[in-house]
Amino acid sequence: MKRLFTILLLLGSLTLAAHAALPGVQLKDLNGKTVNTAKLNNDGKPLVISFWATWCKPCMRELKALHEVYDEWQEELGVRIVIVSIDAAQDAQKVKPLVDGFGWDFEVLLDPNGDFKRAMNVQSIPHLFVLDGKGNIVHNNIGYTDGEEGELYEVLKGLK
Repeated sequence: MKRLFTILLLLGSLTLAAHAALPGVQLKDLNGKTVNTAKLNNDGKPLVISFWATWCKPCMRELKALHEVYDEWQEELGVRIVIVSIDAAQDAQKVKPLVDGFGWDFEVLLDPNGDFKRAMNVQSIPHLFVLDGKGNIVHNNIGYTDGEEGELYEVLKGLK
């Protein structure tokens, strides 16, 4: 009975975590503007947040794939993608040239101390979250396998 209670408690907390709102952490964008993560939204449309780093090869593959479909997804689904670099402070200067070099038009936030990463319980990257139009976390994915953006598209389409 005790084991059953523990399992039910764990399932209940996982369900709550799956629908939690974003924690409030102060980050900077590439222009040095402060952004409160709790206020990230997309005016009632889906929001994707992806944690990444310049040294992470799977992150680069994921972001390149998302970049290829981003314009279509914005037009069809109204999605907004925010990418959060977890590069350490001494490596943060590499982020803007890399983003510019790839021509990525995602909103980029810097989390050099890992405050937002910890608040979101991100253990490894890439780690992607999908929020519905009300700001609830409805999906997350750890790691990246080529072609996973098809699954992400289906999740986003279900939120339309």
